[in-house]
Amino acid sequence: MNSPSAREHDPARDRAPAFDEASARTRASAPDQAPARTQASARTQDPTPGKAPAPADTNRPARPRQVEPVHTAQELRAAAARHGAPGRNAVVMTMGALHQGHATLIRAARARVGADGFVVVTVFVNPLQFGAGEDLDRYPRTLDADLELALDAGASVVFAPSVDEVYPGGEPQVRITAGPMGERLEGASRPGHFDGMLTVVAKLLHLTAPDLAFFGQKDAQQLALIRRMVRDLNFPVEVVGVETVREDDGLALSSRNRYLSAKERRTALALSRALFAGRERLAAQEALRARADALPNGRDRAENRAEALSRLGEARAAADAHAVAQAAETGCAAAVRAAARAVLDEAAAAQPPLTLDYLALVDPADFTEVADDHDGEAVLAVAARVGTTRLIDNIPLSFGPPSPETPTLGATK
Repeated sequence: MNSPSAREHDPARDRAPAFDEASARTRASAPDQAPARTQASARTQDPTPGKAPAPADTNRPARPRQVEPVHTAQELRAAAARHGAPGRNAVVMTMGALHQGHATLIRAARARVGADGFVVVTVFVNPLQFGAGEDLDRYPRTLDADLELALDAGASVVFAPSVDEVYPGGEPQVRITAGPMGERLEGASRPGHFDGMLTVVAKLLHLTAPDLAFFGQKDAQQLALIRRMVRDLNFPVEVVGVETVREDDGLALSSRNRYLSAKERRTALALSRALFAGRERLAAQEALRARADALPNGRDRAENRAEALSRLGEARAAADAHAVAQAAETGCAAAVRAAARAVLDEAAAAQPPLTLDYLALVDPADFTEVADDHDGEAVLAVAARVGTTRLIDNIPLSFGPPSPETPTLGATK
């Protein structure tokens, strides 16, 4: 779910442990956390986060603000009934430890449903998403701070159910299966993780009954799988992807960032730098391809020009002409991968070093690697460890002319 995802800490390759219902119930909210400084506010549509526009009828009493979380489905239904005013319903699902990335999702939800809409923020640390040796016990629980941030950003209510409420009777025997896409990239590192994620998302969709559900693009594979589940199983909900929120230095917001020392954080910046290097290389390659396409005879004309310039001693112009000729013949995907890889290789030699899990350029429809001559939408994704902290990041890219058949990551279903 939208969260400082469990995937961002050291993944275990083993099977998930037996469902420990008793211990899961004892994992209550604890230390609080101040939200990180971000550039999020400029991206939001709501100019005053958490403040609904004044109603036309100034005599109409303001609805009371929910100051405590609700913990049961019955309490949530009662809160929705008290809300009263007509409007669309939205949900933002999280595992808590909220930061300004989550606030951006909540503000986006509020902007879509309007002042009279109902925005539910769920806070639930889902034990089905954690494998053996992973950080279920260590996962930050900051419910008091989460409640304040969510309400300030525009939530109507915070739904913080217990494990018993979500999984009555213990570990569910029937689950959603993620299929082949759930076995790639993040799924390969954490077998069964996406099955647990989809199972809880399906349950929370039933419990909250939203018209719209908002998820962050930072968890691109998760977003793609949720879209697929909603489409395949005919959930009556619109899935909305919201752009990744980054800190001033480019690091994608995550509660995992708190685990990084100052030196580790400097190394971790290689993730976003690698993605941006790939994006810049794509722009350069596309520009070269456009120049080659503009030549009467394409690559042959560029090669002839390069040879003529070489004979005249125009080395820089000849090199440029050769680059144009090569761009006309080859795709851009390999160049994008190479540019991103160079940044990550440099970080692998840093102190402390970055340990790469994967760098992938994939089709957003199924998260398979794209071919070197790919045209259309793609996702450049990376996962790596710095010290004991595992981080993920990605950016959407578009190769060649836009394809109307393939939606971007931020598009709705």
